[in-house]
Amino acid sequence: MQRPNIIYIVSDDLGFADLGCYGGREAPFGAVSPHIDALAAGGLRLTEGYANSPVCSPTRFALMSMRYQYRLRGALEEPINSRSKGSATLGLPPELPTLPSLLQAAGYRTALIGKWHLGYPPHFGPLRSGYEEFFGIMAGGVDYFTHCSNNGDHDLYIGDETHKEVGYLTDVFSKRAVQHIHERAADAQAGQPFFLSLHYTAPHWPWETRDDAHVAPEVAKNLFHLDGGNVNSYRKMIHHMDEGIGWIMAALREHGLAENTLVVFTSDNGGERFSDNWPLVGGKMDLTEGGIRVPWIAHWPAVIAPGSTSAQHCMTMDWSATMLDLGGGRPHADYPLDGVSLAPLLRNPAHRFERPMHWRMNHRGQRALRDGDWKYLMVDGHEYLFNIPADERERANQAQREPERLARMRAQWLAWNGTMPPIPDDATVSLGYSTQHMPQR
Repeated sequence: MQRPNIIYIVSDDLGFADLGCYGGREAPFGAVSPHIDALAAGGLRLTEGYANSPVCSPTRFALMSMRYQYRLRGALEEPINSRSKGSATLGLPPELPTLPSLLQAAGYRTALIGKWHLGYPPHFGPLRSGYEEFFGIMAGGVDYFTHCSNNGDHDLYIGDETHKEVGYLTDVFSKRAVQHIHERAADAQAGQPFFLSLHYTAPHWPWETRDDAHVAPEVAKNLFHLDGGNVNSYRKMIHHMDEGIGWIMAALREHGLAENTLVVFTSDNGGERFSDNWPLVGGKMDLTEGGIRVPWIAHWPAVIAPGSTSAQHCMTMDWSATMLDLGGGRPHADYPLDGVSLAPLLRNPAHRFERPMHWRMNHRGQRALRDGDWKYLMVDGHEYLFNIPADERERANQAQREPERLARMRAQWLAWNGTMPPIPDDATVSLGYSTQHMPQR
């Protein structure tokens, strides 16, 4: 089989039920995500897929390395913040084999458009970790119009050089992705595939739609935008991203590339303030389901049957391992993957296999293990046990009813954790806001 072109689309802080294809409601302006919904209708939709972390940069470490992020010092920041600028420690080590570097070695052209959030130059950056081209931001979040980060620095780059461009950031990324497809089309048609990471900042704060340029001066000193936004503006931000994905799919069809291009869509973690995570509880920074269960959509007409769904358990690093597998790349012998290829699932949505998944967070001392139907969870020193298919909202704690299962899963998590480096004392947790700004969800 001819190797596919691959487009890895990652949204930022998207809630589990924000999309129509995951039960999201229409907005006053109409359908929020018709183009993403079309990808799901024409491909595979996962109902129990997870992010590697409930916060952005740790998930991105796992995405790139295809390994548990806890193995890397930079990923123990929750998340990396702008104070790490200049650090030679807090970032994705350039010597580490990555999904793009291994695909590049296998003959792919590689590019990242959008959010990096894995350490700052000169020590770190996309061009040092396998991407031939980079157009995007280094920080965790920027203003959509000024393209400045929370500390006021201009943060839009081409390669390692800052770049000035007028435009609403979501549209800027979408149009650059369309341009990239046009540039790569002839080579792809001739048999040299491309790997494009398209990592949006939408719908991450600040809460700005295309019509909200006037908001930029108001939020310049605090991009968390604690006194602004609403559900309608949030949905419009998702819709702008969705429109851009429509442009990208149109460009693939224009060049006859849609049939053999694998497009994967997800979020880096669960939703934030205005998101809809129904029926899940919690959100960003939480190891309850709302913080880590996210949309996963795969569209590849040459292989995936339209209208497919699966409840297979998987997480971010599994999808990256899948792309490496499909692209003919090989893991480095010194860095064995924790991710598991899902290639058989794409060809047969009924395919299932056991996939225990582990998490931990410095924030609130959280730990979690999902194994089969059951989930072990600890938050603030309190232990819980939930049967997720029977209780997706994690309200019926089975710990006292099933003490042996609790003990077994606790031991399983502790054994796994013993294989990971400990969290150092200087690792930081950056919340941005607390209950003094809004009631606890």
